[in-house]
Amino acid sequence: MVSEDDVRRIALALPETGEKTMYGTPAFYVRGKWFARMREEGDALVLPVASEEEKAGLVAAEPATFFTTPHYDGYAIVLMRLGEVDAEEMGELLVDAWRLRAPKRLAAEYDGT
Repeated sequence: MVSEDDVRRIALALPETGEKTMYGTPAFYVRGKWFARMREEGDALVLPVASEEEKAGLVAAEPATFFTTPHYDGYAIVLMRLGEVDAEEMGELLVDAWRLRAPKRLAAEYDGT
């Protein structure tokens, strides 16, 4: 189980990442583009994923961890329950979301390519 503080620690360790609010909750940005935010209820993290197919696959494979709401229908965005995920998996998903939103050159530098 992870907390908002765990999310913050991992997100802010990524290059050129900052925090500000979105819809009144903490959100994390790379060069002005959001890549993660806390859900208003504080129980889940909102993350972009590569495609709607990836979102559907996560929800189908681990419905206790990943879910969506009608608000996110048609968007490649998934919600992840903090109480159902460990720090390692959450960290991997945060990095993946960061890569999606980071400029290609910055992501390549991070990956060492």
